[in-house]
Amino acid sequence: PLEIERLTRSLTGYLGFRGSGVETRAVSAFDIALWDLYGKVCGQPLYQVLGGASREAIRTYNTCAGYRYIRDARQQTSANWGLEEKQGPYEDLEAFLHRADELAHSLLEQGISAMKIWPFDPYAEASDGLHISGADLDKALEPFRRIRASVGNRMDVMVEFHSLWRLPAAQRIARALAEFDTYWHEDPIRMDSLALLKQYAAASKAPVCASEILAGRWSFKDLLETGAVGVVMFDLAWCGGISEARRIAALADAWQLPVAPHDCTGPLVYLASLHFSIHAPNALVQESVRAFYTGWYRELVTHVPQPVDGLLARPPGPGLGAELLPELWKREDATVRVSPA
Repeated sequence: PLEIERLTRSLTGYLGFRGSGVETRAVSAFDIALWDLYGKVCGQPLYQVLGGASREAIRTYNTCAGYRYIRDARQQTSANWGLEEKQGPYEDLEAFLHRADELAHSLLEQGISAMKIWPFDPYAEASDGLHISGADLDKALEPFRRIRASVGNRMDVMVEFHSLWRLPAAQRIARALAEFDTYWHEDPIRMDSLALLKQYAAASKAPVCASEILAGRWSFKDLLETGAVGVVMFDLAWCGGISEARRIAALADAWQLPVAPHDCTGPLVYLASLHFSIHAPNALVQESVRAFYTGWYRELVTHVPQPVDGLLARPPGPGLGAELLPELWKREDATVRVSPA
């Protein structure tokens, strides 16, 4: 099990080696588990066995989801935003839609000076990303107005587009956002048309951040060769695991670009991503969701890192630094499958 490279490569088949579908996601989970095991055998945290830390702590930004965000269905749609009932103090999705100024103040009080929001999604769903009216564009821009009027430039604002827009509408939105000095624009169009990103980037004052939905170094090489991306994002559970993420980060570094590991996924990916961000020299920032790390992440694992003054510190303990909670296996909503040894 310590021969991580050989074992991971043995699962890279003739089919599914480049996409981010089920084959790659299975390999990703396997690879993360092997690195966790390797750290535990060595008695060292994951960032240490990757080659050591590049920093004591890394800045985090808050993805403004709520407690029930994307928990009741498989699709990434506004119907699954979980706005129906409040479950705690950090219903940040509802807050960015209606009280973005108060939300920005709340985050700054915790030392968090960067936030990610996605107010354009419902309008993309209504038109299949083809069109946004002037009135709807004005509504979607209201959170940005409130944030800037309330806290000025003390808050960096990332914009998530979930690859929902076609190019002309995406360009229009980018031009409208210019006055708000947004930090990055994430997945503004579908990532199956990478060459078009250059046209989008020409219309956007903010750098393009892409893309959590890509997998494998080959896809990221194609992305980098467009010259359109400013921040490289990947998800450790979707891109091929930690082993592949190291190669992707090295590619990005060759292009003089930072990386920003994705997490809106689960506590183990959150932990793995934090270790990776502590290690990788060109890691810019680590995503986190305060409704998750104070909420359902704690229902699953023994340790969930918490930001202090907007920073996530080196995780303690060997490997990932956490175990699945024993009671998890007894939950009524848990599906347990055991393979023969």
